[in-house]
Amino acid sequence: MPDVLQQRAGVQVLVCDPAGPPVASEQDALDLIGAAFLGAQVVAVPASRLDERFFALGTRFAGEVMQKFVNYRLRLAVVGDISRHLAASSALRALVEESNRAGHIWFLPDLDALDARLRGDTDGRRTA
Repeated sequence: MPDVLQQRAGVQVLVCDPAGPPVASEQDALDLIGAAFLGAQVVAVPASRLDERFFALGTRFAGEVMQKFVNYRLRLAVVGDISRHLAASSALRALVEESNRAGHIWFLPDLDALDARLRGDTDGRRTA
């Protein structure tokens, strides 16, 4: 399945193919952002496509990627199991918790969780 634009919970989402190319550089992130400009408000990237450096916060790669999405006013959803990364890093756990409280970057277990998040957030505001 190629990356595909889908309407999910009333929001246009670029759902990225798990078998697609890895996101291993800032340019790879910009390529996803460019693809999202076809109408997406959210880019759902499988965690498996993110280079291991994304989860090692000392590399600063996660910050660079996340900042690109914020700068272009696109939401990023990292979708999938990142439990092994969370177990290895209290800093990553803190980043995930903080990100999931905000509106731009989310770490979610699956697309169903993304749909739920898009339908509304914890204070009752619609996030779309």
